[in-house]
Amino acid sequence: MTYSISDLSRELDITTRAIRFYEEQGMLSPERRGQERIYSPRDKVTLKLILRGKRIGFSLAECRELIELYDPSGNQRQLTSMLAKIAERRSQLQQQLLDIQQMQLELDTAEERCTQALAELAPLPATAQE
Repeated sequence: MTYSISDLSRELDITTRAIRFYEEQGMLSPERRGQERIYSPRDKVTLKLILRGKRIGFSLAECRELIELYDPSGNQRQLTSMLAKIAERRSQLQQQLLDIQQMQLELDTAEERCTQALAELAPLPATAQE
């Protein structure tokens, strides 16, 4: 079975421009029939792997590296590398979460100080000034 660029675009909910970009990056290699691109099932799987990698925060270079490790006779190296990248990404996300929580605390403190300063600057009600 083969796929046109519009087939893949529709099926994977991705723009044809994005597919052409991945092709320009050397990650997809469709056959050509004149101007028409003909994608193989392997191209479709590769594109799915790229999209999955991007969703979980892998760079394009990391996606390429994982795809290049694929070995039809056994993909132990690919899976081991994927697990290492997952652990690294999880660690990065944990650090980002801690950074966000710290920033929220700092925002809370700044907000509290501003609110307090505004309350101190507010004019007294008319009855209290008399």
